[in-house]
Amino acid sequence: MSAKASTTRTVIVATVQFEPIIGDRAGNLATIDRLVRAAKTRGAEIVVLPELADSGYNFLDGDEVAALAGAVPDGPSAETFCRLGRELALYIVSGIAEQDGDRFYNSALLCGPQGYIGKYRKLHLWNNENRLFRKGDLGLPVFDLPFGRIGIAICYDGWFPETFRRLALAGAELVCVPTNWVPMAGAESAAEPMANILHKAAAHTNGLYIACADRIGIERGQSFIGRSLIVGPQGWPVSGPASADREEILLAPVDLSSVTETRTLNSFNNLLGDRRADVYG
Repeated sequence: MSAKASTTRTVIVATVQFEPIIGDRAGNLATIDRLVRAAKTRGAEIVVLPELADSGYNFLDGDEVAALAGAVPDGPSAETFCRLGRELALYIVSGIAEQDGDRFYNSALLCGPQGYIGKYRKLHLWNNENRLFRKGDLGLPVFDLPFGRIGIAICYDGWFPETFRRLALAGAELVCVPTNWVPMAGAESAAEPMANILHKAAAHTNGLYIACADRIGIERGQSFIGRSLIVGPQGWPVSGPASADREEILLAPVDLSSVTETRTLNSFNNLLGDRRADVYG
């Protein structure tokens, strides 16, 4: 076996695209159970689910958030995810409505074969989320899993280049992005969504794998665009984009050991090493 082959760290990543139903936590968790099991059957080792996958997104008010949110890791949704990860020997990243005392966060949970691993709280809140949730206060953690280093971002976080740069500098090789992308102004006749363009650019400029799991459907008048995708560290999709309106599971084998090599562009240039921190920090 060659040295390169012996250090290969390939993992099969899946993104699950579906339509959560606002207020129907039990129904959403049942749909998630079905789709995660289907992804596992197809070989998935880490599954990414949409933003607020357990609750739905377009809340009427804070009372509705309070009725649907739960503690992480001890609430009903978190316990369901962790139980599923243990049963299937599978890693799961899912958006989740989190309650912490009298505070509420648009969060993502990471669990696996050993149960709960950690969580991330969305840093950049979109539109009415600012009325309902606190801004994330856990920074941008990177989690060490057996196959590599994993970061998490949520939806609007992807509009800020600093999100992926900080994760890359902290050693992330794969960033999992639960998301609820909505149509952007001026995109009606565009060939592809701005969300796809931004995440392909982020993958390329940081030498990262990025796995985006979007939702579909129309919820209380708000439409969502689907188009989930998994992007390689050179910026090109390795699976997807998915459709705009169908339930889909995307899968891709990704070799996380390739990230370091990909960041070296030639004998002179390295995507992270060439940063002029003396000029821009």
